[in-house]
Amino acid sequence: MPPLGPRRQPSRRGSMADVPDDLLDQIKELEKIFSLEKDKLIQVTDHFVKELDKGLSVEGGSIPMNPTWVMGFPDGNETGTFLALDMGGTNLRVCEVILLEEKGEYDIIQSKYRMPSELRTGESDELWEYIADCIQQFIEYHHEVENLAELDTIPIGFTFSFPATQEYIDHGVLQRWTKGFDIKGVEGQDVVPLFEAALAKRKLPVKLSALINDTTGTLIASAYTDSSMKIGCIFGTGCNAAYMENCGSVPKITDYNLPPDMPIAINCEYGAFDNENVVLPRTKYDVIIDNDSPRPGQQAFEKMIAGLYLGEIFRLVLVDIHDNKNCNFFSGQDISKLRDAYTLDASFLSDIENDPFENLQETGDIFKQELGITAQKPELELIRRLAELIGTRAARLSACGPAAICKKKNITTCHVGADGSVFNKYPHFKARGAVALREILGWEKGQKDMVNIVSAEDGSGVGAALIAALTIKRVKEGNLAGIKNAERQA
Repeated sequence: MPPLGPRRQPSRRGSMADVPDDLLDQIKELEKIFSLEKDKLIQVTDHFVKELDKGLSVEGGSIPMNPTWVMGFPDGNETGTFLALDMGGTNLRVCEVILLEEKGEYDIIQSKYRMPSELRTGESDELWEYIADCIQQFIEYHHEVENLAELDTIPIGFTFSFPATQEYIDHGVLQRWTKGFDIKGVEGQDVVPLFEAALAKRKLPVKLSALINDTTGTLIASAYTDSSMKIGCIFGTGCNAAYMENCGSVPKITDYNLPPDMPIAINCEYGAFDNENVVLPRTKYDVIIDNDSPRPGQQAFEKMIAGLYLGEIFRLVLVDIHDNKNCNFFSGQDISKLRDAYTLDASFLSDIENDPFENLQETGDIFKQELGITAQKPELELIRRLAELIGTRAARLSACGPAAICKKKNITTCHVGADGSVFNKYPHFKARGAVALREILGWEKGQKDMVNIVSAEDGSGVGAALIAALTIKRVKEGNLAGIKNAERQA
């Protein structure tokens, strides 16, 4: 059985003696289908490497491997004032970042705005109008001006955390919506003109300099303060990574005639890994989630490990066990609330794993308050074990992405900057991922970890500002790869 990370009480496992045989059989079955041994992780990672290479080729594959036109790391001497906009899954964030004269130093102010759920499946115009309104509120509040025309134009880096094809750094054609978004008429379109039209309508003193992904921002922001940083990852509502590739190793951009050794950041978008269902150990619950999603057959990897789906996997299992006539689970209880799709999120599992009490009192309280279910002690033991299994599977699978990049690039030692709610908040996620990374990369027993996944700098804020600064700097220096013709003439 793979390690689960730190446990609260060594004696807790003994409490399973009080669990009836029917529930013990269920727990054993859950352990069988959700556990991932070392050999399986290595198999997944080796297939991952092949798919990363395929994504860089002219033919491409399920993993888009999008060139970002971020051509190298910052040197720490970037200066200026920039806005940064972060459009992720749950919130919208607007920042003002001041890159200071001191090398690698910056100041930041920011405001968060809740992304209304109806916007995720609403009209395109409503989305861009809402975003422009948030930017206007931010500028007016933090600059305390009545007339926006008094302000000089501020460059902005836009973190658009969805798969996009970029021919230029200030251009991005949405490939497909993810993270529960499904707005008609945007896929296949360049999102930059849509965004700029909403800004122009309000006459905001803002000019887009760069459209980026949060993983690219995480990579650049982390490298700004840590020269050992080679990979940026997101483990949150979705999952993804970015790293620096040599242009000569990206066949699909050969026509640009770039120097083979010139670095270019690649936004992997590897939430789509193994859409073909070749190697991932999907359970029947993963299949249900995929079939019921807005995009069946897409984002196979993401649907097994991302925060958006962990609570739903958990919910589906509990409902299935209850409906199993051979098992006495939540007998006589009204589970109507539990039957509502996506009524539980990853934080629900986090609370269960964080329950410090031997009798799982807090878990029982959560089920009573949130779902109206009075769970007995044996049921709480199964609930706890299921949360551990789902969380552990997510952490162990998550390690396959950065491990694959390290194998592909022959990186033997580096730091991986990671951000996202699951990485930062889910109990034991970091420790479980570190154990899996050690298994996959085959370090000797007692050997120090050569690849460390560490908390990232603010990629969607500082990273976006840095990339805007790097883009402006490149234009001034005449390094125009991936810069629009209009920008070349500016």
